[in-house]
Amino acid sequence: MLLILPLNFTAFYHSRVAYISGYIKQIEMENAKFSKRSSRLLPFKLLNLSADSVAAGKKSSLITRRDIRNIAIVAHVDHGKTTLVDAMLKQAKVFRENQFVQERIMDSNDLERERGITILSKNTSISYKDTKINIIDTPGHSDFGGEVERVLNMVEGVLLVVDSVEGPMPQTRFVLKKALEFGHTVIVVVNKIDRPSARPDFVINATFELFIELNASDEQVIYASGIKGKAGLSPENLADDLGPLFEAIVRCIPGPTIKKDGALQMLVTNTEYDEHKGRIAIGRLHAGELQKGMDVKVCTTEEACRYGRISELFVYENFNRVPADTVEAGDICAVCGIGDVMIGETIADRSSGKPLPGIKIEEPTVKMAFSINTSPFVGREGKYVTSRNLRDRLYREVERNLAMKVEDGETADTFIVSGRGTLHITILIENMRREGYEFMVGPPKVINKRENDKLLEPFEIATVEVPEEYMGPVVELLGKRRGQMFDMEGIGSEGTTLVKYKIPTRGLLGLRNAILTASRGTAILNTIFDSYEPWAGDMNTRDQGSLVAFEDGTTTSYALSSSQERGQMFVGPGVEVYKGQIVGIHQRPGDLSLNVCKKKAATNIRSNKEQTVILDTPLDYSLDDCIEYIQEDELVEVTPSSVRMCKNPKVVKKGR
Repeated sequence: MLLILPLNFTAFYHSRVAYISGYIKQIEMENAKFSKRSSRLLPFKLLNLSADSVAAGKKSSLITRRDIRNIAIVAHVDHGKTTLVDAMLKQAKVFRENQFVQERIMDSNDLERERGITILSKNTSISYKDTKINIIDTPGHSDFGGEVERVLNMVEGVLLVVDSVEGPMPQTRFVLKKALEFGHTVIVVVNKIDRPSARPDFVINATFELFIELNASDEQVIYASGIKGKAGLSPENLADDLGPLFEAIVRCIPGPTIKKDGALQMLVTNTEYDEHKGRIAIGRLHAGELQKGMDVKVCTTEEACRYGRISELFVYENFNRVPADTVEAGDICAVCGIGDVMIGETIADRSSGKPLPGIKIEEPTVKMAFSINTSPFVGREGKYVTSRNLRDRLYREVERNLAMKVEDGETADTFIVSGRGTLHITILIENMRREGYEFMVGPPKVINKRENDKLLEPFEIATVEVPEEYMGPVVELLGKRRGQMFDMEGIGSEGTTLVKYKIPTRGLLGLRNAILTASRGTAILNTIFDSYEPWAGDMNTRDQGSLVAFEDGTTTSYALSSSQERGQMFVGPGVEVYKGQIVGIHQRPGDLSLNVCKKKAATNIRSNKEQTVILDTPLDYSLDDCIEYIQEDELVEVTPSSVRMCKNPKVVKKGR
């Protein structure tokens, strides 16, 4: 049976609700009159309707706001998201004409600027004609996929930025899949179209193949050069500004669908901390109206609720957070006053509010053990050195970083931290040492699963861009680590080859440095989690042993001159070391203890000429390098000013 509704069905519906509401009021008046004459009340279920059911019918009416667009910019790492946001902010007149604006302004974190990557998602907004566009810049690295998954709850559409040479990469597939699961509209932005080796036709075809593979329809395509601030509907005909991109956002991305008259609902998708305001909850208002000074209910489930009050309210305008007295549904806002609010909770109406579905994040795949510093140098450089300090900081991180998990270890001073990848945990370590923490970390280990008595381990898709001349050593390395090649293609006119492998996550530990060494620093490795599959077998990820300090003391040129014949050194002369500290890489398998503090014997015989000692430049390993290097019986000692490696006295290496 086909039911044909009139075009003005909404108006018709509201008129009937008003009529029924009036009828109920009339019944209530009759009940009141009747109660004066008799103790019996007229049954209220004459029409099987109650005031609540009518109110629910009224609240269920959905409307679409035309004056707001909420978008997230998603892409693979280094495809130009943050640079594109810079250009959008400048052309929307967010800054004064004479105002100095640094590059990648959205990467405000010191660590983001140093590494040239986005780690945390950030909110901003611009005005285009009569439309407010809320923009969320997201990380491109797969280890920070949890940030992307969270913010997709706040938007109705995404700008999928794809490099005009590289095309869709592993993280492109991941973020597109997540956006489509939310039902978001996608605008494909082919960026860096001004590169000499740009191949837009190939990139568009590869992107649309990805759309078909994920059962999605074709979407709007825009060609852009983020660094030049230009965009257009064809690669040969770019406008002088980003006007075509702004028009596509307003035209293609739908406005937020809201329950304007419904009970208040706001899902907290991010939190920040301010010394004066305390914890700040950030999210999109799904229904109702939020007011400054309003009493609200904070829920995880309908049973688990508590109450609070909104002390301050902010909305995003241009690059700033601006105070507001009222926020309507559909807008993104920041809320102060609820000191214990957590990501994934719902700020709801005090009387009739209900929680929204929580935020689901994919499970971590790598874990590392954090423990207090037990080296002889403990407490020299750090401010926070106790297990209580370490515990408080790690559990505080979990409140904000949903993709990370922390568990108590086997001993009271050990904690197991699980994340989406080694970089995910390394960024936490780097932030902690800058805050004054001093601790030790063990080698990264993969998180295995057991299903139907079968041991499963995580596998990842690894893509390596490498010049053709270094293809041999790189392919050999990946093969040794149980990698299976499934695709290989040339990129552009620069003689670069892109190879794709399916490889166990175990095989990726320590691989980045090995590939850089094999390719003379020219290869680029990108990875993303794929699936859990049967155990691939044993593998050896390091062929060389370590050079270990034999005793406490200060290194001397005399001792190092003979020690460097045994391998490559990590330390130069005049450096304090302790027994068990790793001071170099042995040129053969197995560890070797050395006395790097030995002094030249003093005699009363005067030599005619002092012997000149020539020392090699010591290897300068960063925190990431050290974590990639260490094995089962080794630890990294992390302090605010030093990163050292040492043997773990509690672990006896197999085969020794």
